[in-house]
Amino acid sequence: MTNVNDEVVLAIDLGTGGPKVALISLAGEIIDHEHHRVDIQLLENGGAVQNPEDWWTATLTAGQELAGRAAVHPDRIIAVACTGQWGSTVPVTAGGEAAGDCMLWLDQRGGELAAAQVGGRIAVEGYRPRAAIEWIRRAGGAPSPEGNDPLGHRLFIQHRQPDIYRDTAVFLEPIDFLNMKLCGEIAATHATMTLSWLTDNRRLDVLEYNRTLLSLAGADPSRLPPLRPIASVVGELLPGPAESLGVRPGIPVIAGLPDLHTAGLGAGAVEDQHGHLAISTSAWVGCHTPAKKTSLTYQMATVPSAIPGRYVLANNHETGGASLEWMRDHLISPDDGLTHGSPSLSEIDLVAATVPSGANGVLFAPWLKGERSPVADAAMRASFLNVGIQTTRADLVRALLEGVSHQLRWMLEMSEKVLGANLNDLRLIGGGAQSDVWSQILADVTGRPIYRVEQPLLANVRGAALFAGMVTGRLTVGQLPERARIDEVFQPDADAVAIHNTMHSEFRKLNASQKGMYHRLSK
Repeated sequence: MTNVNDEVVLAIDLGTGGPKVALISLAGEIIDHEHHRVDIQLLENGGAVQNPEDWWTATLTAGQELAGRAAVHPDRIIAVACTGQWGSTVPVTAGGEAAGDCMLWLDQRGGELAAAQVGGRIAVEGYRPRAAIEWIRRAGGAPSPEGNDPLGHRLFIQHRQPDIYRDTAVFLEPIDFLNMKLCGEIAATHATMTLSWLTDNRRLDVLEYNRTLLSLAGADPSRLPPLRPIASVVGELLPGPAESLGVRPGIPVIAGLPDLHTAGLGAGAVEDQHGHLAISTSAWVGCHTPAKKTSLTYQMATVPSAIPGRYVLANNHETGGASLEWMRDHLISPDDGLTHGSPSLSEIDLVAATVPSGANGVLFAPWLKGERSPVADAAMRASFLNVGIQTTRADLVRALLEGVSHQLRWMLEMSEKVLGANLNDLRLIGGGAQSDVWSQILADVTGRPIYRVEQPLLANVRGAALFAGMVTGRLTVGQLPERARIDEVFQPDADAVAIHNTMHSEFRKLNASQKGMYHRLSK
């Protein structure tokens, strides 16, 4: 009899930075992996797009490289599972090809159209009161009036790109697009369609879009994918992709699961109010909960999770790890003692570690692309504050890491306010978690122990593989925590906590005090 722990899943994490493709055992072991970068194209007027065919090419190339190293015999691979970015929109032709670029979750070009669709002459927090009530009651959340989600994307394509709209047979989320390429089936779930807010999330067994919500969103149901259960198989792997990926054709392709959901599974944070913190391209705070909760004010909601009968907290800071990438690419130069070319995270750590907690009084507001949670405002922008003649580039590096951490603390505290409960056992994942310095800063800023998950950059592919184990009946939810090991615990330092409490008090005042300036300058 085959030992379940010896069985392997080919897991694909379609992040904003490009796909990670990995071979993961059902014991949670990451056997081999590859990452191929796909760059974001930033456009005027708030556009942010990627070519979906570039994702597909990068995925197949990474799979070929894994197959060439032959770390796992193909007979051990029992399924393919996709996770990744969500709240992005791919227009797809009737022939299954991309009709145009994917509008990413960062794309704000539909803001004016979205605001008109969800708002009106009398609006509260940007919403017509009756519309807000219906969305919250049925879906547990609502589209953003800022346009940076599928409602804004669909409206923009319909009204500003009529040629693409005419060629579009269906709008898909990125991971549903990838699954279509793998198995030929067009399908979505309550989970992948969450940020469209078109399903009644009180009844996850009802696999249809809600007529009232379709009307409120101005959405054409004929251009939406059919719904499948969250924990399901959408099809069998086609021979062409199987050959490229070096696996057997016909193995199950698991329903796509957003990165928020697989992050919780891959971090082992599956108990109610056991939290995980992610520093990826974006950043977020997540946890499982037993019930729906919604706050339009803080742009947070609990949404259908991968665990039957449970929900998962959803929120987002647009530029978490992206803030560090921005600094690396635009501000850091070799006079810091770093190597020529693009410095590594460990080299950046060395610079940040030379500066004491509080960054010598420098504060960074990490809103490079506006903000979503706990304040929804596309006009917000980043800044370094309290910079003096003696401020060094090392101070700025430290301040940036601390600024993203202050944003996470703000989100964490507002999450607890929305849920009415404290989050426990905070597990850290994502590329930023590879930094010991950043992990310690996060503990000091939040004043709480931070449990870093082993190989935090690959938590999502681990979660996708474990989800495949659940869907195929090989694993139970209770077996997941032991498959996500903790590699280090970062305890808060009392002196640093005192400094950061003072800094955080000032951080929390920035949006309110500078809101007028952000909006005046954005025009």
